[in-house]
Amino acid sequence: MSPRTWRIGVAGLGTVGGGLLQFLAERPDFAPAGGRAVITGVTARSRSRPRSIDISGIAWFDDPVALATSPDIDLFVELVGGSDGPAKAAVEAALKAGKPVVTANKALIAEHGAELAALAEAAGVPLLFEAAVMGGTPAVKMLREAMVGDDVVGVAGILNGTCNFILSEMEQRGASFADVLGEAQRMGYAEADPTMDVGGFDAAHKVTILAALAFGCAPNFAAAEIEGIDQVDLLDIKLAKDLGYRIRLIASADRTADGVAVRVHPSLVAQGHPLAETRGALNALFIEGTRIGRIFIQGPGAGAGPTAAAVAADIADVMTLPTRPVFQRPAGDLKPFVAVAPTRRVGKAYLRLLVKDQAGVIAAVSETLAECGVSIDSFLQKPVEDAGGVPIVLTTHAIAESVLTDAINRIEKLPAVLERPRLLRIARI
Repeated sequence: MSPRTWRIGVAGLGTVGGGLLQFLAERPDFAPAGGRAVITGVTARSRSRPRSIDISGIAWFDDPVALATSPDIDLFVELVGGSDGPAKAAVEAALKAGKPVVTANKALIAEHGAELAALAEAAGVPLLFEAAVMGGTPAVKMLREAMVGDDVVGVAGILNGTCNFILSEMEQRGASFADVLGEAQRMGYAEADPTMDVGGFDAAHKVTILAALAFGCAPNFAAAEIEGIDQVDLLDIKLAKDLGYRIRLIASADRTADGVAVRVHPSLVAQGHPLAETRGALNALFIEGTRIGRIFIQGPGAGAGPTAAAVAADIADVMTLPTRPVFQRPAGDLKPFVAVAPTRRVGKAYLRLLVKDQAGVIAAVSETLAECGVSIDSFLQKPVEDAGGVPIVLTTHAIAESVLTDAINRIEKLPAVLERPRLLRIARI
């Protein structure tokens, strides 16, 4: 029997969609087990928009749902984006029609992954999303396939290249957040509305997916604790460097006795650590298992080439591999996602205070921390030009976050303190 030709429908012809069309036009027989992948239908917001690849010979659909259910496609690729709307409707329609789905949509999987997994498994078709996390770097396959013989206890890393570029440039050039963000937008690293990236939501979608794969639980984006980098001050980057740290946006998921803790925070990472040395738009991830130990992967997290390569790899899996559960175990067996309350978290912290230049300030702060049960690990007082006061930086020993919050609330009320103390976590990686 001759190798099968797979007819592919692609919704979304932006950077990734264009890269995928270009790749499959050049290498339709790329799949290792043989067969061909041919684009037979496309849809996008605009039919007339100039594109780098000719789509005149491909059937055009105005409605993504019509493409997803067309009898002229065998596999549906969703690259539209967004957790709801046309993307969700089209993916649901494709799965109900018994068609395999490949998507790069991290918001869709993080927010609706469990219900979509149930649809896919009821229809007996794959739902694959390698490109949704870390672009072309195979984080999803690592957890869904390579780690099934181990018990994963935690994942942590840098999952948003835009934020990493901004923090790296602020440190290297001494530029403000606003200045570097503007440059990132001009270079195409950041969107005109950068909220999803700099607000930490993009990284939270991704680590929610990784948590579901790692721990066999239903994705629960609503349970993620999220803080972005929009409030990271250049002053903190300079002071952290003096203490031997770099600031990175760290996304992590940990399995504890109380449940699963999923969080995204700007955090201090010790200089020389692989995550501290991950610069520019790169992504990086640690996976820790009880048997294998720690695995580190690093690579490009976005871009036409890497992300399209990840989509193509999923297409090849549909063409060559048997269907497996979407999140390591059948949808009906996914454990409920029990979130750990943020106040119960214990860890080291960085506190930066801006105080008046007067006698007794340090004693008052130290006394307040002692009364709250917060132990100081290190202390730094360093005059900084144009800071508006005297910066004092403290790092603490491991402490419950509820205790630390109480201490911050009390310090803020001291007469010599000019603003609410700035809290940053020190990464436990």
